[in-house]
Amino acid sequence: MQKKFWFILFLAFSSLCFSQNTTIVTAKVLDQHQKNALADVRIIVEKLNTYSFTDKDGIFSIILPDSSDYILSLQYSDYILKRIPINVSRKNVDLGVLYLEKDIRAELTDNLITLTEAELQDDGQSASSVGLLQATKDIFLQRAAFDFGQAFFRVRGYDSQNGKVLLNGITMNKFYDGRPQWNNWGGLNDVTRNQQFSNGLSASAYNFGGTLGVTNIATRPSTFRPGIRISSSASNRTYAARVMATYTSKISEKGLSYSVSGSRRWAKQGYVEGTLYDAYSFFGAIEYQVNTKNSLLITGLMASNRRGRSSAITEEVFNLIGSQYNPYWGKQDGEIRNSRERKISEPILMFNHNFETTNFKWNTGVSYQWGINSRSRLGYYNAPNPDPTYYRYLPSYYINSTIGANFLSANTAKEGFLSNPQLNWNQIYKANENNKAAYVLYDDVVKDTQLSVNSIANIVISEQFKMDVGFGYKSLSSMNYAEINDLLGAEFHEDVDVFSNTSNDSNGSLQKYEGEIFNYQYELNAEQLETFMQLTYENKGWKGFLAAQWESIKYARNGLFVNQRYENDSFGKSADVNFSNFSFKGGISYKVNGRNWVESNAMLQHKPPVLQNVFINPRENNQIVPKLNSEKITSIDGSYFFRYPKLVGRVTGFYTRFQDATDVNFFFVDAGVGSDFVQEVLTNVDKLHMGAELGLEYQVSSSVQVTAVAAIGKYVFANNPNVTINFDTADAEEELINLEGSKDLGVATIKDYKLAQGPQKAFALGINYRDPKYWWIGATANYLANNYANISTITRTKSFYIDPETGINFPDATDENVAQLLKQKPLDNFYLLNLVGGKSWLKSGKYISVFASINNVFDTAFRSGGYEQSRNGNYGQLKQDALSGTPSFAPKYWYGYGRTYFLNFAISF
Repeated sequence: MQKKFWFILFLAFSSLCFSQNTTIVTAKVLDQHQKNALADVRIIVEKLNTYSFTDKDGIFSIILPDSSDYILSLQYSDYILKRIPINVSRKNVDLGVLYLEKDIRAELTDNLITLTEAELQDDGQSASSVGLLQATKDIFLQRAAFDFGQAFFRVRGYDSQNGKVLLNGITMNKFYDGRPQWNNWGGLNDVTRNQQFSNGLSASAYNFGGTLGVTNIATRPSTFRPGIRISSSASNRTYAARVMATYTSKISEKGLSYSVSGSRRWAKQGYVEGTLYDAYSFFGAIEYQVNTKNSLLITGLMASNRRGRSSAITEEVFNLIGSQYNPYWGKQDGEIRNSRERKISEPILMFNHNFETTNFKWNTGVSYQWGINSRSRLGYYNAPNPDPTYYRYLPSYYINSTIGANFLSANTAKEGFLSNPQLNWNQIYKANENNKAAYVLYDDVVKDTQLSVNSIANIVISEQFKMDVGFGYKSLSSMNYAEINDLLGAEFHEDVDVFSNTSNDSNGSLQKYEGEIFNYQYELNAEQLETFMQLTYENKGWKGFLAAQWESIKYARNGLFVNQRYENDSFGKSADVNFSNFSFKGGISYKVNGRNWVESNAMLQHKPPVLQNVFINPRENNQIVPKLNSEKITSIDGSYFFRYPKLVGRVTGFYTRFQDATDVNFFFVDAGVGSDFVQEVLTNVDKLHMGAELGLEYQVSSSVQVTAVAAIGKYVFANNPNVTINFDTADAEEELINLEGSKDLGVATIKDYKLAQGPQKAFALGINYRDPKYWWIGATANYLANNYANISTITRTKSFYIDPETGINFPDATDENVAQLLKQKPLDNFYLLNLVGGKSWLKSGKYISVFASINNVFDTAFRSGGYEQSRNGNYGQLKQDALSGTPSFAPKYWYGYGRTYFLNFAISF
């Protein structure tokens, strides 16, 4: 009876299978140049959203139900996407041999890396998000990275701390500012190309992510193409030249494979004057495939980078000397010497275990990172400011004088500046001829040690359900101190604060020498534990996911100097600062048919503040920002996708609200409540990001493609946050300042002011031509608009109205007059034309390619960002300064690169 039951069931199942009229489609995929088989090519059936892979011989076989039209997409790293429309019937279909062509536009990644490094060059420029977008095939995101990126465009106005970057599943975002440090693997382009990117709020199998998505960089040699690749580049951007070599072995019979890579990049100066560049990078990875299910991976990499930094400048300085001007350098003995250099060397050693079956993948990794990140600067003590752009040395100082304009002195200042616009090292050494230093070149050093452990499991529960589970632990010990680099001819430095005449290191020696720590020394500690779970469902055109994350984080400071100004609160361990948060997100998509589908995602995230916004003034004391809260992020997006044989695109709308954020800033101010170096603490900060994105690709012919991209956003402050200032030297009047040297200024009236998050409108129109003889050229016209400088919040508080001479409001400081004076003005809109092109050859089994790009063809001068100076913190001073139209304390701007080029030659064999 039992046998009869199983026999009937078998017949029913067989009948069902045959009744579906399934068709088997097979083909073999080869490299178009070398004619060798390509393994692990991803074959996607677009209508069904199912996929398969080619085997080691390049052959794939996929079963398609029903008689219908389908489009097969063939995807392979560094190859051009190939889309094949097919019509299937009950007969099996053999497509024969399909060829994929290498995409030498992959060299655009190198182009992008130079932009990413440029934007990370200066303290004032928030890192944008373009570095996160290397792995994407989405045309909008490609334009955002490769074309808009040079103007510091931020996708949806998000900072890069809102995206996660992983290396072999382990998060690389820093505790201090929440951003990934791209310099840690700079110059290792060949071995960091293997990336998986999840855009925005969409599901990721590796991490819960943020509003900007998740990028995972994989370094398994078994996934790299074996062989040797050598390349050489020339550019006039951050570096002038680069050489790079990579070798990846074949997988041996014992299951061993390895990859090594190295590069060298250098320039006496980049596009901006005086910005030297000196970097070298090394990479090594070895993988042992224990058996068909288990593999072990050891990865080591080090990228050492030294570069000269540049400064934002006022419009006055720009009009005098141009956008490439940099005040930080001068010539010493005929050689360029920059007073502000940045050095980064943070090696990473990583071990991973991978377990993989048909329905289960499990990756566990341990990472150890150590090294230094230092910034040099020129300190001056009871001596003139050495900066050539110091406001007293410029013409505007004499024109804006309170005793009346002196045009003769202004002209003399102009001539003096133009004849000697750079740092005068000879005068600095002359001032240091006495034993006690008037000028000191020193380094602000951050010496980090970080341990990370991560484990990710991807489980196929059934045909409909999949589950992703992740666990992560990170521990940081960060030593922070100032170290004397060069006494510039003097014998010693006296470690005293010149404003308060107090000791910075009461338990140490007053006299400090070269190589010694001075000014401040403290340790920051952080510990993080996080776990996430994600469930994905897919059935009959519907697909959805739900994800949850729990995160616990602890911060603490340990002071190693007794600062005389804070004798009771500078030395020793601070109180622990703890946060524990849950976050949730989910999404759903529906395929209307094989060519149209819609998708929507939503997220509620509670995000702890980054380390730099926890302590008010960590260099001097243990004081913690009061009423510190986790940031609440609410985000939703919706997209419509369409994919036709010639037209592909998407339209997306998004809305994101950031609430209860905290921000700590440092500057000198002349305010109605006193004049001093202050720490400004903003709490309860709300920001709104909303807008729409459009990306279109149209295949005019087999050789010509046209693309169109648009981004329209609105990024504004959504409330009036609270402002507190903390004085370095608590010598202001007692009724205004409490015992800790702080003053609550109430709210800053900044609601609806625009955020300084890059252009809020961006449009691009591009055309590409690809010749059958393996050369191609492309041009993209870009228009960027609605960009704003960062506002000064202290000038938007009630203290701005107070006359410091009388302690009462200025008589003419009406709301109307103040609003007119503080009106936010957009930066200029501008057009950019970019050209790219390349050629490839196959000679005696060697693949040779040449790639070239020219950005900003018409050499357009444009401001990429900036900030209002807060020096004039009261109405009277700012009004007086603005009368001439050339204020001494005008906003400072960064200027984008003019016409630049990038040329790359590569050979692979």
